[in-house]
Amino acid sequence: MSKSSNSNESSDSPAGGPMRFSAAHLRDATFVADGLRPYFEYRDLGIRDATGGKAVMHVIRARGGHQATGEWHRHGVELQLVYVLRGWVRFEYEGAGEVLLEAGSCVHQPPGIRHREIEHSADLELIEIVLPGEFTTTPA
Repeated sequence: MSKSSNSNESSDSPAGGPMRFSAAHLRDATFVADGLRPYFEYRDLGIRDATGGKAVMHVIRARGGHQATGEWHRHGVELQLVYVLRGWVRFEYEGAGEVLLEAGSCVHQPPGIRHREIEHSADLELIEIVLPGEFTTTPA
């Protein structure tokens, strides 16, 4: 992944810390299978570095030959958004039931909500935005 950056930092961040310009391009993209779930590949978009760890944003896609294992879990986050670019994914959320997300769907997962992924299409690709950039995941 290639990032363009500018040496000027902005301290105008509402969170109070400096943030840098960052741009990530598909032509330079690298997906790696070393993320939270073994059935996904992750493409870091450089947001963790650009925000000094305040947020993380990545593209997640289905990893060929792997399916969801359906573990219930929670994340220690302040904000978590998922936007589906391609394909579909079925989640189950405590208090909300099953939710099918298709291309163009967006979900806000409130902090600490108990959830699990049930299944996804082979062509699934989504964007996930999480605050803070480092967070915990615990079985639930």
